[in-house]
Amino acid sequence: MSLQIQHRLVELLAPIANETRIADVRIGLGYSAVRLGSGQTGLAWTPPPVSGGCSHLKMAGTLTERPAAELLQMLAAEQPLLRTIGLATANALLACLPQPATSKEEVVEGLQITAADHVAMVGYFGPLVKRLQASGCRLDIIELDSSRPGVLSPQQGRSVLSACSVAILTGTSLVTGTCDELLADLSRPREAVLLGPSAPFCPQAFAGTPLTRIAGARVLDANGALRVVSEGGGTPLLKPYVSFETLLL
Repeated sequence: MSLQIQHRLVELLAPIANETRIADVRIGLGYSAVRLGSGQTGLAWTPPPVSGGCSHLKMAGTLTERPAAELLQMLAAEQPLLRTIGLATANALLACLPQPATSKEEVVEGLQITAADHVAMVGYFGPLVKRLQASGCRLDIIELDSSRPGVLSPQQGRSVLSACSVAILTGTSLVTGTCDELLADLSRPREAVLLGPSAPFCPQAFAGTPLTRIAGARVLDANGALRVVSEGGGTPLLKPYVSFETLLL
């Protein structure tokens, strides 16, 4: 498993991570959130539990008040749940930096997909599927859980990724550890977007990759976002508390 992007993020954010501490950590069923002492908050997808017991994290109860640098290092850990905490920390730290110019244009509209396109979607983004199908494009959906009808397994999807003209990649790939592999499987798509609240607004981390856009979420109301995360909410319920934006690379 390659974690090159994760290591880049750790390296890029290490200087600012040394200057702040963790104020709050929430590990919800759908998403997790980390709030810094300075107030900035970041989100990341929570992977399904694999512990087999009632405790999923041995260090639970000790994360708050730690230096942010410690949690950021978890982004490059082997355990997916630790990568979740590290990614949420990275997204919070990125919110401390000068914000790059973004657009609030809806993702599908920005990609300008036509019937001539071959779209590869990694991760099932239900709200986008019907819109993409309505464009008349060829749509192939690739998922780790390939039990859904019509969905390709990652192995089946490799040839699709190399041939597609538009790639929509889930930001959760930074948690599952598959992001590097997905980017490497792409050939020369005219558009490739990393999508979802987990996606970090950090163009430097993706330099030299085929990625053309990052479509993520900025937390506007930390208290509201933390409450939704703690109560098991996902993307639809986070909408009142975040701003979905797209960064062009």
